[in-house]
Amino acid sequence: MTVRRLSAGLMAAALLTPGVAACTGDSTAGPTGTPSASATASGAAGDADAKQALLDSTREISNGNFRFRMSGVGSTAEGQVHQPSQSAQMRVNIGEPTDDLAMTLDLIHAKPDSWVKLDLQGAAASSVPGRDKLSLGKYQHLDQTRIQGNRNLGFDFEKVDPAGSAVLTQAVTEVRRTGDGAYAGTIDLSKAAEAGSLDQSMITALGAQANSVPFTATTDAQGRLTELVLQVPGTGEAAAQEIRVTYSDYGNATAAQKPPADQVVEAPPELYNLFN
Repeated sequence: MTVRRLSAGLMAAALLTPGVAACTGDSTAGPTGTPSASATASGAAGDADAKQALLDSTREISNGNFRFRMSGVGSTAEGQVHQPSQSAQMRVNIGEPTDDLAMTLDLIHAKPDSWVKLDLQGAAASSVPGRDKLSLGKYQHLDQTRIQGNRNLGFDFEKVDPAGSAVLTQAVTEVRRTGDGAYAGTIDLSKAAEAGSLDQSMITALGAQANSVPFTATTDAQGRLTELVLQVPGTGEAAAQEIRVTYSDYGNATAAQKPPADQVVEAPPELYNLFN
């Protein structure tokens, strides 16, 4: 795994966007199962209703008070968003312990400030450019002018969903109910490139296959999205993969805790270079 691959895949294909200080939360997905008789017989009208239900399921996410988890090949991102306090936390893991290079980031955003604590593992960690100046183990205070629009280090409180599930559901091309709070169908990923859980290079590599990627989704008793799973087909050099996004604790997230002052240093130019 190269440094270039690590930085490119950070919050993409989640590896997947927009979380922060190791804040995890198990999400409880809605029930799945075989299609009910009413769902099977619903026809075109039922499909339209299912599409609208999925669109509606992402509305609560926009309120910015939830926990989330995203996972893909060798990468995870999990944390919480707390819009009431204009804060968010997330922990991102990229790579496996057996890889030549793996990376862990603890991100904290408490508007107007952001911090990241970086850890590098693997035999190639010592070869990362500028490693000796990266202040590993310390929270590095980030310059907002240098991370604005950066999907790896920045956070947009105007677009609080790290995964971009609203964008994904809008790109649904076919959907059917498979049970109470359970859905299946296809998504045109070429129309959802802005979603934080996707990477443009992956969409490009898929070619025409990107137009019809299978997915499943579940919602809770209030109709809120709890899980969205994309089954991304393989391409010439890349194996098929599953991208999974889960949401939990709607309305029950808490404000992010700023790092102690004695654990903070200013981020050096080498840190920004690593993620650009």
